[in-house]
Amino acid sequence: MELNLRPKEECRFDAVSLGEIMLRLDPGEGRIRTARSFRAWEGGGEYNVIRGLHKCFGMSTAVITAFADNEVGKLMKDFIEQGGVSTDLIYWKKTDGIGRICRNGINFTERGFGIRGAVGCSDRVNTAISQATPEDFDFEYIFGKLGVRWLHTGGIYAALSEQSCETVIAACKTAKKYGTVISYDLNYRPSMWSAIGGLEKAREVNREVAKYVDVMIGNEEDFTACLGFEIEGNDENLKELNLDGYKKMIGKAAETYPNFKVVATTLRTVKTATVNDWKAICWADGEIYQSKEYNGLEIMDRVGGGDSFASGLVYGLMTTGDAEKAVNYGAAHGALAMTTPGDTSMASVNEVEAVMGGAGARVKR
Repeated sequence: MELNLRPKEECRFDAVSLGEIMLRLDPGEGRIRTARSFRAWEGGGEYNVIRGLHKCFGMSTAVITAFADNEVGKLMKDFIEQGGVSTDLIYWKKTDGIGRICRNGINFTERGFGIRGAVGCSDRVNTAISQATPEDFDFEYIFGKLGVRWLHTGGIYAALSEQSCETVIAACKTAKKYGTVISYDLNYRPSMWSAIGGLEKAREVNREVAKYVDVMIGNEEDFTACLGFEIEGNDENLKELNLDGYKKMIGKAAETYPNFKVVATTLRTVKTATVNDWKAICWADGEIYQSKEYNGLEIMDRVGGGDSFASGLVYGLMTTGDAEKAVNYGAAHGALAMTTPGDTSMASVNEVEAVMGGAGARVKR
């Protein structure tokens, strides 16, 4: 497997993300509907990946996003800076004080417990990033002059608006022009695509983006909805994915998109909101690699687990070029991220590698 990463010395950033970052308001152990106080975090599907690459794995990263230029936007910038991710590429959009021109997204999230599942309630229409254009960011400057080794983006950002569809395609085209490796998480959300054309629009946009992607992340539902590939012989009642069927589906996708070097997905069996079975698989060079299994994994906060898988996967691919090692970095990092609150990882690379090696949960003194 050859990803042809740009030399580190040629690039200002190891990796950047393009997507929306929202203010997450978390009622802790309680419910959104009865809360009297919330803890504030930052989070977003694409951002969570890039923050993990810096905070856990020590890479130089930045976010390509946009905020309404107000106090909430400045709060978001402060959160990002606390995570050590560069805010130099943020576009600040003027607003009118009441959100009529643009606003910043908010995401209320309760964690769930036992038989009560996690709940998310987002408020993200008309955000600054949903209106942002390629000219607002100058992708030629970012990928050409500054230099970026890896771009991560995804279907959640693409689904925000007609404009975000255009912007994500422009970013991928320019990144590819300058030799930046691209990863993309399909992450199909029908409720988000419904306002801009539904399934038909999702397939139109994702099929165009797929032409530029090196590392595609998505489960069988994502591949069916976004790209139109069906998995053969899969029984929805089975707890385990039909790996032979998945491999055939990915083979068809790789024939259609020979630019795919790696395809990966997480596999989660939800026993309760706080106990999941968790693992991941990765396709590369026609072979399927499966991670270590984390059965009976105790969950504190499942939001962001898939994003932390993606950041571990990317780190493993960038540093080892070994798909089997990469999928294990991803699965271990995702598992650890779900043991702490908030969207983003609080793990260290040493902890990730210890878990990969079978370390237990004994007290460390």
